[in-house]
Amino acid sequence: MINLLKTHLKTETLVKHSLASQAVLRALAKRLGQDEELWGTAGLLHDLDSDIVNGDPKTHGLETAKILRENGIKEEIIEAIVLHNEEATQDPRTKLLHHALSAGETITGLITAVALVYPDKKLSSVKVKSITKRMKERSFAASVSREAIMECEKLGLTLDEFAEIALKAMQEISSELGL
Repeated sequence: MINLLKTHLKTETLVKHSLASQAVLRALAKRLGQDEELWGTAGLLHDLDSDIVNGDPKTHGLETAKILRENGIKEEIIEAIVLHNEEATQDPRTKLLHHALSAGETITGLITAVALVYPDKKLSSVKVKSITKRMKERSFAASVSREAIMECEKLGLTLDEFAEIALKAMQEISSELGL
C-alpha cells in the first residue's frame, strides 16, 4: 500500500500525514475491536488524490475512489475515504470507520501543531492535556475541524481518551514523522 501512496502522493507533509493517520486508525481499530489492517489502509490512503486535485474540496476523495477501485481496494475503505470529505458528497457518515477516519485523520493535524510549538518539536514532549487545551483555542491550528475531531464521541470515546490513543499511535512512529 505504501507504494500506491508514494506513486500518487508526492508532497512529503501529506505522506507523513497519511502515515500518522494510518497509525491512529490502526490504534482506534485495536481499541474498538475492529479490523486493524482495513482501518489502517483507510487512514493511509485517504488523501491519495491531494496532489492530483490540488486540494479542491469538491473533488477530493472522489479521484482517490477511482484510483482505489482500479487497484482492487475494498469498497468499505473507498466509502469511508469518500465520506471523510464533507464537501465532495452530501452523504452522511454512518459507520464506525467513517467517524474514525474523519476524527482520526483530523486530530493528527492538531497533534502535529501542538508538537511544533514545543522547543524540541517532538511528539514525546506532547501531553494529552496540551492537546485538549489547544482543542478549545479556535485560533490555534485554525484550519483543524474541531467538529470532525469530536466525532470521536460517535466511537464511544471521550476527547481525552481519543487524544491519548492518537498521541500514543503517533509517538510510536515519531521517527517516520520527523517529530
